Amino acid sequence: MSEKAELFDRLKEARNILFFTGAGISAESGVPTFRGKDGLWKNYKPEELANLQAFLSHPDEVWEWYQYRRGIIRKAAPNPAHLAIAEMQEYFQSVIVVTQNVDNLHIRAGSKEVYELHGNLERNYCIRCGKTYSAEEFDDLNEVPHCRECGGLIRPDVVWFGEALPQDVYKSALQSARESDVCFVVGTSAVVYPAAYVPYEAKRSGAFLVEINLNPTELTPTADLFLPGKAGEVLPEILRDIKSFRGF
Repeated sequence: MSEKAELFDRLKEARNILFFTGAGISAESGVPTFRGKDGLWKNYKPEELANLQAFLSHPDEVWEWYQYRRGIIRKAAPNPAHLAIAEMQEYFQSVIVVTQNVDNLHIRAGSKEVYELHGNLERNYCIRCGKTYSAEEFDDLNEVPHCRECGGLIRPDVVWFGEALPQDVYKSALQSARESDVCFVVGTSAVVYPAAYVPYEAKRSGAFLVEINLNPTELTPTADLFLPGKAGEVLPEILRDIKSFRGF
């Protein structure tokens, strides 16, 4: 039996599907990767701005960078890969997304269970009292806002260099990996840890591991099936096959 035939045999019996996604899936929506060479901030290394010390030392400059990133993300739309993942919720008991992206595109596409390992650019919080704010509240502000409750600085709700992942989210992601029947790794090389433990945990727990990327990665030898290509082309094709054997 070919690996692709085995995938569909597993999907026919599957109850729990897990998607582990990274920057590649959002790149197909026109969202530049974190280390893109173009744009207003091309002369900065991400590490120089995406850390707490930089924020405390130059809060307005860091805030302006994130406002710039939000502007790019809001012009983007979920692509066929995001939409296919969301539609798969109709055909399985659970479809859970564990993403390293902070662009909110999975949620905008309609995915209901999304574990955001690195946060979400559409949220902010006060570094002093923890009060949360939506990004929309400060749409036109290019200098760092202050908390209305305590006066503390408000920062984007994303994980910066040197910070731990939100442990409740990470634990839930690992548990979902253990319970998955099929795990799709989409648009990520899975080399950023501890996030990258998620697909390996799925594999160790018996899930059929599928990698969808333009090129092979360090994960490829571990995967049960490697499907080269754009996620926006590969996933809709898989969805069509799922609908076919489900009788739709």
